[in-house]
Amino acid sequence: MPTAILAFNTNNQLAIRRAGASAQLAFTGGDLPETLARLEAVFQAHTGPRAAFTTGDGLHVHLAQVTGEPVDRDIHFASIDSLQSAPDAPDPVLAGVLAQLDPHLIAIPYLHLGENDFIYKFRPDKERNSRIYQLDDNARALYQSQLCSAIKALSRANERTASAPVPLDFGAVRYLIPSHFGFCLGVKNAIERAYETLAENPGRRVFMLSELIHNPYVNEDLRRRGLRYLQTDKGQPIGTGDGRQLWDVLTPDDIVIIPAFGATDDDKRRLVRKGIPVLQYDATCMLVEKVWKAARAFGREGFTIIIHGKHEHEETKATFSNARRHAPALIVRNLAEARILTDIIQSDSGDSSVLAAAREKFAATFDGKHTPGFDITRDLQRVAVVNQTTLLMNETLAIIEHLRSAYAAKYGSVEAAARVGGNAKRDTLCYATQVNQDALSRALAEPLDAAIVIGGKNSSNTYQLYRLCEQTLGPRAFFIQSERNIRSLDAIEHYHFPAHGPRVTVAPFDNTEIKTLPRPSAPGQPLRILITGGASCPDGIIQQVVAKINSLLPAQTIRPIDAVLGDLERHDKPA
Repeated sequence: MPTAILAFNTNNQLAIRRAGASAQLAFTGGDLPETLARLEAVFQAHTGPRAAFTTGDGLHVHLAQVTGEPVDRDIHFASIDSLQSAPDAPDPVLAGVLAQLDPHLIAIPYLHLGENDFIYKFRPDKERNSRIYQLDDNARALYQSQLCSAIKALSRANERTASAPVPLDFGAVRYLIPSHFGFCLGVKNAIERAYETLAENPGRRVFMLSELIHNPYVNEDLRRRGLRYLQTDKGQPIGTGDGRQLWDVLTPDDIVIIPAFGATDDDKRRLVRKGIPVLQYDATCMLVEKVWKAARAFGREGFTIIIHGKHEHEETKATFSNARRHAPALIVRNLAEARILTDIIQSDSGDSSVLAAAREKFAATFDGKHTPGFDITRDLQRVAVVNQTTLLMNETLAIIEHLRSAYAAKYGSVEAAARVGGNAKRDTLCYATQVNQDALSRALAEPLDAAIVIGGKNSSNTYQLYRLCEQTLGPRAFFIQSERNIRSLDAIEHYHFPAHGPRVTVAPFDNTEIKTLPRPSAPGQPLRILITGGASCPDGIIQQVVAKINSLLPAQTIRPIDAVLGDLERHDKPA
């Protein structure tokens, strides 16, 4: 069987054979062993060939990744874009192969990985790059906090298990800090890799696909050091100022970092076509990738994938893009949408008018949130739920239980068990997100005057923490970005997440209102404030919020920070 091996380097550029002005397939033969031998004569190091597709002329095409320079001087590397932008360059055979390559581009950067391997695993603590938090005064102020370091050393017996909150007694004010708050391992990984990439590539343009994390101060510090963003957190391309998009001016010499949320297949294909390295700068959180692997497993078992997530969020877009390779997929935002979906599932498909109404309701509710050609009679026979990792665990579990109940009502409990996958599949829930929520819930059980949650305006996991506080404390819960939002104790710029609907605004901040920090319920008592930060909130900002509130109280009533740090050092570790 005539065979071709498409050999790509780590920059996703294809090895071609130059014959004058023409470009030809570099490695072909009568069968796979013959073609592989020709590849190995030029590149000693390569991955095993992976079958991809067969052309209309019967050519069996395989993919491989090679390292090193070719020993044959007629072999050169070229990006897919450069080959296809010069239509006369590829000979007819190569042109025909390139025409069918697009669906397989997503696999090229990861050819050396097994399907159960992760793109990038979390670094253990001893391999963390703490130097990036000490680049200058700005970085130290943003990322370092004596208070937060002491709290973590005292309270975190296990990264996955919440323990008792830690009190900070400053005299006139007593802060309560959950055992788990702030940066998760996925965020730490992404931040370290971004700073390292900038430091290791002076003179090269370094881009981030979109916001590294949902924290404006981290993103601004990186931008100040030369990082640029290709698109907004909503996926809107950023322009160059001359009518073009930054995407249009990328070259193979550029670097593009994929953020912790991951990237859609379409964005990765664009990078591969341009001959830009992907794997080396892919900072996708492995817990996000774990959700993708669960979706793949469910798809192979014949389930339609239900994604509990916000369709406009980068992570959910990436998960949806990944899931649709393996099965029909649908995004459900919350339990209210899940109820609409179960009404559709339970509708009588034998009644044409009822079915027509169900189709209309599905189209209105889930427009733009499902795979093309989604059919409610075919694709809702069996479903399995995965989630956006930043959402509340209980909501995901409630959606699963609601689906189980709906299928049990229609098909009986025994058959429902086979129709709803993931009933006990809690491992798609991010443990870092969950432990922050668990730790916060423990802190909220204490007597409190107020709670302040710190994080970026577009940070979904920060909003979920705020929701927990609001459920307990109502208007005494605050959502802020930093100490800059605390004008005074009577003027705190509280942000209303868009999910809460339009609010009175205070320029230049959207959805912001001024709220007053409550005072102690009894004279002489200290002000009791819970403070926590989302998974993208640096420790330095948390300490700056503490310092700002302290500065607004009479100085003689506030204990010095060294005294509070001494309390923490003497404190026994909680059980």
